[in-house]
Amino acid sequence: MLTEPRSGRLTAWGNALLAGLVPPDDAASSIVGDDAVHRVEGLPQEPAPVGLTLALGRLRRLGVTGLRLALPAPGHPLGLSGPAEFNARALEAEEAVVCHGAAFGLVPEVSSAGPAGDAHVEVVWRCLPVREAPPADVPSLGEAERELAEALREATEVLSRLDVAASGPVAEAAIDAYRARAEAGREVLAPGYPPRAVRVLELARRVGLLMSVAKDGHGGAVSASEMAARAHALRPVERTARRAQVAAYNSVVEARERR
Repeated sequence: MLTEPRSGRLTAWGNALLAGLVPPDDAASSIVGDDAVHRVEGLPQEPAPVGLTLALGRLRRLGVTGLRLALPAPGHPLGLSGPAEFNARALEAEEAVVCHGAAFGLVPEVSSAGPAGDAHVEVVWRCLPVREAPPADVPSLGEAERELAEALREATEVLSRLDVAASGPVAEAAIDAYRARAEAGREVLAPGYPPRAVRVLELARRVGLLMSVAKDGHGGAVSASEMAARAHALRPVERTARRAQVAAYNSVVEARERR
């Protein structure tokens, strides 16, 4: 949750490009990020994989007007609308992008090569047909913000009772990374997103930080029953945070539909 999913970057910067707010090369560079290269395979009328810039232009010509994020988990097809083949691939990847305006979806397949510490990452986005239907279980921004604030309060109370300490190298690294991003003023989402979406996504990331700390720091919760209680407390909070994250990324498409 603390890191931006690749499908999130594609959704945010793809939406900015489709809205005419950023040039194609800037959008593609932001989507690739620290990866070596991204390609799209399976586009109609494209027999071979193509680069992101060409792929986004092709999707626009096919009628795509916006992109939505999906972050499915076992038992929770968040953001998906079918069919089964696409849902299965998205669930395996734990993320996907669903097009709005044309019935296509994109699922990332990630591979890396090279020695540890110097590996380069390549991503192939598989373009597949999707069912044109409302995405599963995605709340509005307002609903997501209220649910996330309540879940954060409840989780904090439960973890305090379990005496979960913010200790350990993983927890400390998570806190340092979050602070560094905040101090650097890193851009959240992409041009065209409303301030409320940025606020909801940042709150979801703070909840993600709490989850990282809680999972790494044992504190007084050392018995099997206490560990089970902690897992039970965190499960609905993680689900709520994922729903809020998807709502933030999808907000520009949802707003356009309402208009």
